[in-house]
Amino acid sequence: MSKSDRDVEFTSFVERASQGLLRYCYLLTGQDASAQDLLQASLVKVYESWSKIRDPGAVDAYAKTVITRTHVSTARRGGSREVVTDQVPDRIHSDGGHLDLQDAMWRLLAQLGPRQRSALVLRFYDDLPLAEIAVILGCSVGTVKSQISRGLTRLRELVPDADLLTEESSS
Repeated sequence: MSKSDRDVEFTSFVERASQGLLRYCYLLTGQDASAQDLLQASLVKVYESWSKIRDPGAVDAYAKTVITRTHVSTARRGGSREVVTDQVPDRIHSDGGHLDLQDAMWRLLAQLGPRQRSALVLRFYDDLPLAEIAVILGCSVGTVKSQISRGLTRLRELVPDADLLTEESSS
């Protein structure tokens, strides 16, 4: 495959998949700027390996694997210490509590380790089977089960009265 063919194929992939991949990155990082950085760094890695990808149908899964491992690796090294926000602190915002609940969930997820958070996002947002999550995380199915279990246990510890959240979100 020539370099120009590879570039055309990769560009087509990015145009088709980048919005979904960016949403996935946001779920892992919880911040727009961090999600964009994660996606950019991961797409560079995918591009560098583009000629090695044998199954065109597996490109999306490969990209998610690269994103997840890049996220876990960055977090393991200490990641960024910046805290990026989308809102100006002085701005008054009324949304019926929906954003407050969403913000609370992001803060809870941010307290999990990167592997637990990744496992939960892959399982409950992407609805992937355990075996596929294991491939993406580069671990065994048993490890995925324990990461999900520990992540859910930790979330339950952080929110002792989860019924209050459910009642708020339904009103």
